[in-house]
Amino acid sequence: MKVELFVPCFIDQLFPETAFNTMKVLRKAGCEVSYNPEQTCCGQPAFNAGFWDDAKTVGSKFLNDFSEDSVIIAPSASCTGMVKNYYNDLFTNTAQHNKCRAIQGNIYELSDFLVNILQVDYFGAELDGRAVYHDSCSGLRECHIKAEPRQLLSKVLGLELLDLKDGETCCGFGGTFAVKFDAISTAMAQQKVDNALAVEADYIISTDASCLMHLQSYIDKNMIPIKTYHIADVLAMGWGNV
Repeated sequence: MKVELFVPCFIDQLFPETAFNTMKVLRKAGCEVSYNPEQTCCGQPAFNAGFWDDAKTVGSKFLNDFSEDSVIIAPSASCTGMVKNYYNDLFTNTAQHNKCRAIQGNIYELSDFLVNILQVDYFGAELDGRAVYHDSCSGLRECHIKAEPRQLLSKVLGLELLDLKDGETCCGFGGTFAVKFDAISTAMAQQKVDNALAVEADYIISTDASCLMHLQSYIDKNMIPIKTYHIADVLAMGWGNV
C-alpha cells in the first residue's frame, strides 16, 4: 500500500527519531512511504488557543500538502484527532470542504492503521522490561484507540505489559494548559508517574510524544528511574526475529 507520512511539527522539531522509526515500521509492514518535506503543522496549537483564523491558514496549507486520494499516516493521535474532528469547524461549507472530507476519511494514527487496516501486529521488536501504556486523551476520546496499541505491545519480545491505575486520566500536558496551569499540570504528571511506579514499571509508552515529553520532564527533574517511549520507537527496536 502507498501511504503519505505526516510528521507533526512537535515530532519534527523535538523527536525526529520517532518520525524515522515510523517510516521504518510502515516499510516493514509492506508500505511504500512518501514524505512531502514542505509539510509543517496541522494547526492544532493555534486552534486550541482560540486563534481560529490562524489555525485555518495553517490547516489550509496542510490540506494542500497532502493528496485527497492518499492514505495519510501520523505517529500522533493528537494531530490525527485534530484533522478528523476539528477541521469540521474550520472548513465546512468552504471551497476546501470536499477535499477536507476526503482527507479526514484517509488519515490514520499509526497503531490504528497497523492493526485495523493492514492487520499487522508483529514486527520482531524486542524490549526487556515492564511497561504501562498511557491512553492519551486524543487517542482515547478523539481517535477511539484503546486495544490497538496494547495489541502491538503484547507482541514485543521481552516486554511485560501491566495495568495502569487511572490509565484513562489525562497526564496533565494539554498543550497550553501545562503553561497556564503549571502546578495542576505537574500534579497530574506526578500522579501518572506514581501509578506507573506502583506497579514497578520500567517504561511508560504512548502514541503521543507531547504526553511523553511532559511526563519525561517530570521524571528527569525528579530523577525517577523510569523512561518514556513512543510506540513507534518500541516497534522499531530489536528486530532480531523477522
